Amino acid sequence: MKTTLMYGKEGLTIEVPDHAVLVEPRHLPGLADERAAVLKALREPIGTPPLREMVKETDKVAIVISDITRPTPNHKLVPWLIEELSHVPRENFIIINGTGTHRDQTREEFVQMLGEWVVENIRIINNHCHEKETLAKVGKSSFGCDVYLNKEYVEADFRIVTGFIEPHFFAGFSGGPKGIMPGIAGIETILTFHNARMIGDPLSTWGNMVNNPLQDMTREINRMCKPHFMLNVTLNREKEITQVFAGELFEAHDVGCAFAKEHAMIKCDQRFDVVITSNSGYPLDQNLYQAVKGMSAAHKIVKKGGTIICAAECSDGLPNHGNYANILQMRKTPEEILEMINDPSFEMFDQWQVQKQAVIQVWADVYVYSTLSDEDLEKAMFKPCRDIEATLAELKQKYGEDMSVAVLPLGPLTIPYLEE
Repeated sequence: MKTTLMYGKEGLTIEVPDHAVLVEPRHLPGLADERAAVLKALREPIGTPPLREMVKETDKVAIVISDITRPTPNHKLVPWLIEELSHVPRENFIIINGTGTHRDQTREEFVQMLGEWVVENIRIINNHCHEKETLAKVGKSSFGCDVYLNKEYVEADFRIVTGFIEPHFFAGFSGGPKGIMPGIAGIETILTFHNARMIGDPLSTWGNMVNNPLQDMTREINRMCKPHFMLNVTLNREKEITQVFAGELFEAHDVGCAFAKEHAMIKCDQRFDVVITSNSGYPLDQNLYQAVKGMSAAHKIVKKGGTIICAAECSDGLPNHGNYANILQMRKTPEEILEMINDPSFEMFDQWQVQKQAVIQVWADVYVYSTLSDEDLEKAMFKPCRDIEATLAELKQKYGEDMSVAVLPLGPLTIPYLEE
């Protein structure tokens, strides 16, 4: 049986055993007229007056976007937002790129993300979590840290957050308040949000919003300096908009999460010897750091001692920025990595991704099919895979002729779960 994994920009077609179980959501078509749907949502929002009525022409308007590692269609959403707020002069807008701890985007990347007109006409900045002079303190979190957010966001008269909603491997769901926290937060606040205790909590998982400490913390922080308006969407495999959620931050996000849960979370009856996954293709599979999400989705249904094969192009490398690669070099095994990270004295940004990765690697073997060198993959404690069909044939020697196989063609756009 042939199936196509979301991989890079083109996809990757592989042959899997005929008895393999494909785990993917029912396909939702893109909206017939995306612009009309978005404008309708801005004019008939959830829990707020229409957007245009809320914004004065003298207001300084901040629009927070997700960075290039997310497939939010900001090249559509941002121009439509500005069009709806045509009474506000262009110079009153600022777009803040929610980089969290990720790297800055270049001008060329902003053109790719937002379109030439927006880059030419609207001021755009990257959030710099390490530069305290660009941040403003807005309070103290009950989770034990001072709260710093982007200063230009805090000082804006009207604040809008954009994003897209999908199940998230430790925050329950993406989008909504996550655009602000950690998107435009300071490093001190981000480190608490992602510390070992928070990430290791069993309630910090795919699709869970109840007593999830990460969701609780991001919501607490958003209340300290809340966006006045949220515009989020859900997407299908082709990155087309399938639904629009706009209005009051928490109310509109809750409606969007319920929609995503209904369509993206798929119940499975059993665990599998082998689970093949992607990382949802470009832009989500740009680096190995992000690919941990696809592995985490597979982890939900792979047997203890089983094998995960993750196809992620990694066009941006490990990446070569941040601490992800450095932390992986600090110990020799996933077990040792977890012991180090769980020590309360250890604190380094990017540790959260390594922690999630190590938990998976303790449970199952992980092969990675990518453009990375074998050496880079082995340094990250992965097994290199150059041919998925050949790897499957080898694994049959280990698990036997009846080897059970599941495939997640869309990677973390689908979240399988078991009722255990």
